[in-house]
Amino acid sequence: MISLISLPLLVVLTIALGLVADRHGGDWGQALVSLWTWAFFALLLYRSEGGRWRLLACLCIATAGEVVLSLVWGLYDYRLGNLPLFVPPGHVLLYWLGLQLAERLPLAAVKTLPWLALVAVSMQALAGIDGLGPVLIALFLVCVRWGPAPRLYVTMFLLALAMELWGTWLGNWAWRSQVPGLGWPLANPPLAAGAFYCVLDLLSDSVRRRRNCPAA
Repeated sequence: MISLISLPLLVVLTIALGLVADRHGGDWGQALVSLWTWAFFALLLYRSEGGRWRLLACLCIATAGEVVLSLVWGLYDYRLGNLPLFVPPGHVLLYWLGLQLAERLPLAAVKTLPWLALVAVSMQALAGIDGLGPVLIALFLVCVRWGPAPRLYVTMFLLALAMELWGTWLGNWAWRSQVPGLGWPLANPPLAAGAFYCVLDLLSDSVRRRRNCPAA
């Protein structure tokens, strides 16, 4: 059986190598990555008895978010112009990884990294590289300051940035050069894209808390 210690490493390998396989795996690459990712999601769901509703909520919310942000709004495009089937469960895998790592993040990092991110995003905005960044970084800072899980938000910010840099470098997806409908410049990827995971956690955890509330 897969140990709890090896599961986080397997998540990292699944995301890192799965994106490589999707990009360079030929006609069957995306299908095989999707099959593996859904199977891995099922395993995490089985192993997370106390957090199943949270993961299921994450899956539903992430799917809806992808449809709105990519297919409807068109902020970014996947390389085949579709929504790859591995993407929704892939979001759950990354979210689960953040839940496992968050408590290990030093408090100093929680206090320092948001301000470093603010400086970096502000420099991009002033240089005319990313006009959406200030909105995203403001959302991130609000969540860190007043949200219930600042360690998780900072952890997800870092994990999402790493995944975005890897995926856009490989060419699995690309962000548009401008925000559709607004004309703002848009970086590929936006440094503060991890702010979307703050919203994802707030919504997913609210479902978990509702399910755990005893009936009146």
